[in-house]
Amino acid sequence: MSSGTTNSGRARRLTVSALVAGGMLVVAAVPSAAALLADPSAHGGATQLSGDNTSTIRQAVNGGKARNVILLIGDGMGASEITIARNYQYGAGGRLPGLDSLPLTGQYTTYSLTKDGKPDYVPDSAATGSAWATGTKTYDNAISVDISGAPQRTLLELAKANGFKTGDVSTAEIQDATPAVQIAHVTLRSCYGPVATTANCPENALEKGGAGSITEQLLSTRPDVTLGGGSATFTQTAAAGSYQGKTLMEQATSRGYQVVGDKAGLDGIRRADQNQPVLGLFSTGNMPVRWIGPPATADGGTLAPARCELNPARLATIPTLKDMTTKAISLLKNTDRGFFLQVEGASIDKQDHAANACGQIGETIDFDEAVRAALDFARKDGNTTVLATADHGHTAQIVEAGSTTPGATVNLLTNEGSPMTINYATAPVTGSQQHTGTEVPIAGYGPQAANVVGLIDQTDVFFIISRALNLKTDPAELSRRATVSVAPKSVIVGHGVVVEASKFLGDSKISVELRRGSTVIALGTQSLNAGGATVFGTAPSRPGTYRVVATGVDSAVQRTATITVRR
Repeated sequence: MSSGTTNSGRARRLTVSALVAGGMLVVAAVPSAAALLADPSAHGGATQLSGDNTSTIRQAVNGGKARNVILLIGDGMGASEITIARNYQYGAGGRLPGLDSLPLTGQYTTYSLTKDGKPDYVPDSAATGSAWATGTKTYDNAISVDISGAPQRTLLELAKANGFKTGDVSTAEIQDATPAVQIAHVTLRSCYGPVATTANCPENALEKGGAGSITEQLLSTRPDVTLGGGSATFTQTAAAGSYQGKTLMEQATSRGYQVVGDKAGLDGIRRADQNQPVLGLFSTGNMPVRWIGPPATADGGTLAPARCELNPARLATIPTLKDMTTKAISLLKNTDRGFFLQVEGASIDKQDHAANACGQIGETIDFDEAVRAALDFARKDGNTTVLATADHGHTAQIVEAGSTTPGATVNLLTNEGSPMTINYATAPVTGSQQHTGTEVPIAGYGPQAANVVGLIDQTDVFFIISRALNLKTDPAELSRRATVSVAPKSVIVGHGVVVEASKFLGDSKISVELRRGSTVIALGTQSLNAGGATVFGTAPSRPGTYRVVATGVDSAVQRTATITVRR
């Protein structure tokens, strides 16, 4: 990420060729003639600026409002991961076409909290994602709840409540922490489906009056576009609620989702809205990575430098992150109001954990291509904000070429023909490498993006985007269109009644009562998802006409319906 402009005369361009070796397609690259003319040893030969950059920066500062916001997250993509990918693919003096084209840059802090409110200096993806999604810091493993477990409204929920179209895209399982923070509220990030939720997050389970598992909440939050992996969880069966006994996939189709499972299916989608939202599930778990290569080992730095190879598991039938980003934008842009879209390159982090440098680099290049696609749209549109950042730092470090260090190392041959040795040393050689507590880069373009300049905190992103989209956040204002209905409208004493609440968009919970004169019968308090909830109760023992009163816990908005109880 850089705030400078490229000196095109010295820009390093690479000519890529493909060689078949051992049955694998090996990606090789040699500098072009133009790149060979660039001489970083010459006076000024390594500069990136083409002169005074003040006017360029001044023109990039825009304090107005945006019609659209695209937030791109490179999971685990610290400054070192960015530099490693740039060195390998574009050279030490080169530029990443997406990240390095964003004109305004800064850093942000990423610490999370313990449940007693103390700083936790090394966060996980759940806490960090919750921070930018809600503006509230929380504990590791929490998905958009505060340190007490109370749900916090997310940017996607608020954007939807304000009339914007919404999208959530990831190369991970769509239930994974980063995509989940926009669409769900659970106390433990592993509560993907009903089975894990009943066992590990019982307070969130539908049968306990909660909003359900991450996947169930996703279906209720109902982004216009959801794309990623994680189809395996959709085979689980709902344990309670209106879809009890049905699989989550059956629930998705019965609720009108357009479900697709490959690139051709995604390409064939022409429209996405609340009548027919798109659910793209392109793998059972996380989506395959772009590149593979030699693992980091205790003596890997001493080995001959190697090249990365294309991953044969990433088939042409699977959309890339750029494909998903471009398609999501095309489906969301056709609206009078605008849109909010979150995009995650998930496996930079996952490959860093595995000390797999080629996997990590390929995913960073993939992410950069998605950033470039978003930036190209924003420049053409003229009223779109693009923010790109990471959720937390990670392990990988560039060390002296050919050396071995504590931990594991791997030696790669960059596109410039130079060796680059990468070290992983926050866990034993065969262990899962750890996150780090460093601040990470953030860069932006468009209205309100100037607010990323300098040092900010992760939670600031929530407020930057809220200002850019001019989001209303007052609970009473958001719940002003709330409704309640009851069925049946005439019921025999002691028989069941079902109360349906909807559009309580400013509330986390509702309380429901039956009232007749001075008689008040509580049916209970129910968690809301996307402003909606179903409350089951029993008709009173005394006949008569009762008012059903639903009250938003946060907004105090009340809505009523009438039910007749007879013998």
